[in-house]
Parts: sequence; structure tokens; C-alpha cells
Amino acid sequence: MTPLSPNKLPVRYVAIDEQRAGQRIDNFLLAVLQGLPRTHIYKLLRAGEVRVNKKRVQPSYRLVLGDNVRLPPMHLPSPDEERELKLSDSLAKLITERILLETDDLLVLNKPSGMAVHGGSGLRFGVIEAIRALRPEQKLLELAHRLDRETSGCLLIAKSRAMLVQLHQLLRDNQVKKTYLALVHGRWPRSLHRVDAPLLKNELASGERVVRVRAEGKESATTFNIRHVYTDMTLVEAHPITGRTHQIRVHAAHAGHPLVNDDKYGDSRINATTRRMGLKRLFLHAAKIQFTLPNNGERIVVEAPLDEELQVFLQAISSSL
Repeated sequence: MTPLSPNKLPVRYVAIDEQRAGQRIDNFLLAVLQGLPRTHIYKLLRAGEVRVNKKRVQPSYRLVLGDNVRLPPMHLPSPDEERELKLSDSLAKLITERILLETDDLLVLNKPSGMAVHGGSGLRFGVIEAIRALRPEQKLLELAHRLDRETSGCLLIAKSRAMLVQLHQLLRDNQVKKTYLALVHGRWPRSLHRVDAPLLKNELASGERVVRVRAEGKESATTFNIRHVYTDMTLVEAHPITGRTHQIRVHAAHAGHPLVNDDKYGDSRINATTRRMGLKRLFLHAAKIQFTLPNNGERIVVEAPLDEELQVFLQAISSSL
């Protein structure tokens, strides 16, 4: 029998306890297989190399108490690879400066635009890997939810299993109120306050996620309120009632007013114009998040200021009126 490489783990089986029950299988794998790219984890699920109770499962499968999860052989980073993953001083400074709130059990970060929440797809560090490298003494650091790579703003990170369970329950019950600021093309109709359109998510072979409005999709709703009208753009406040992937972006485009610089759901010709005007990123910002913790009734309200690039662009289009 060929001995295992010192950097490779054999097949493992994990029994799901109360602390892990209720967690999505993809989030579970991202936590226990730290350092493995997100795209690789989805490939393992698609190939059936990760199984629950000897069966294939979808990435959205929620673990149940007593489930038995099979983990395939895993290659571990070599010491040289580990050294390469050392957090740079500039990234450590950026993450530290963008912490909005921190308690014993919770951290809220103003996520930078352009930084994925997970590493992978050529990215050595995502937000969660950076936080873990910054706090190596912290036993648990887990994302409670996600933001798109190009979206900035409030991101919840649990520092204990009890907090993660509470946050997941609040999110499932739609008890977390999220407020986004989005700049859309055109003049948003004053009569349009809510978009109800079912969304169907597809994942391409590359791991890229594309969401479309389809009758067979999942029920989805977003409310929109006008904050300011510019010549040919509108700043809106968006509140996702449901929590679907790319929901605000797809609903805004479905209403005929795609977000500024949305490469996936917007108009490339219009986006080229806004880029020439100086804005290089998607204009979508998770400005505020609020909820009440069920365990102790504590009210959490956190606001993330607009990034300077977004503020400068709004000033520029205001002065051109």
C-alpha cells in the first residue's frame, strides 16, 4: 500500500452534531476544508466526491443532526505554500480599518469592493481567509451570509457557533433587515416600490453563478425607494425581502433600470460611459444591517459609510446637473 503524502489527508467521515446542524453543506465544507478554493469545493459536490449518508447532495443542502459526511482525500498546503499565504501588511491594515463592530461573538465588516468573501478562482485571500489569518488565535470565524465580490458594505462574521446558529435562524426567518444603496440607470418610476419576480439560479461549469427571472424560479421580492434623482441615473434604497443570489441586481435590471457598472446584468455600452466618467466598480453598497438576537434580545444596528469612490462619483454627477 502506497503511504500517503505528508500533505495529504485520507478519506474522512464527519458526524454532524447540534452545532453544525442547519448549516449548508457548502458553508460547512468551506469551514472544514480551509484553504481549498471555493470552485474546487463545488466541483467535489458536483462529482459526488463529498457525500451525505452515502448520497450526493446539492450545495444548498442543509445538514441535519446525525448526518454522516464523507470528505474525500485532501491535499494540504506545503510549508512553502503556507508561507506564500501570509497576510500582507497592507491587507491586514485594510481589514482592520474596516471593522465596524466587534463583540465576543460577532464581527461586522465593511467589506471592500473587489474582494470575494471566499478565496478561490485565482484569489489567495477572500475576506474570511484574511480575517482568520489576522486572528489566528480565534477558534471559530464563519461567514453568516455572503456579498457579491463587487459589492461593499456590512458583512456578518460569527465568532462562535452559538452566534452562527442565531444568525442563520434570523436570516432564514427574514428577521435581518438589510438596506442597500444602489445607483441605477435611468429615472426610477416613483410608482414602483416593489419588484416581485421569481428567480432561478444556474451555475456554469466554471462555477460562475447566473440568475434569471423565470416562472419556475424561487419566489423573490425587493422593495425600492428613491433617494435622489440625477439627470439619467437614480440613487435608490433597496431592501431585499427574500435573500436570493444577485437579487437586487436582477430585480433592478428586470424593472428596466440595471445597476451602474453591472457587468453581468447591465448594458455594456452604458457601463462604458460611466467608467469613462471615473467609476470603475459596481455601484451597490450594503449600507445598513439590523436585527435582534433571540438569545438575549440585544438589538444590533450597524451602518457602513459609502466608500470614497462612490461618494466622489455622486458629487460629480450632482455638479453636472
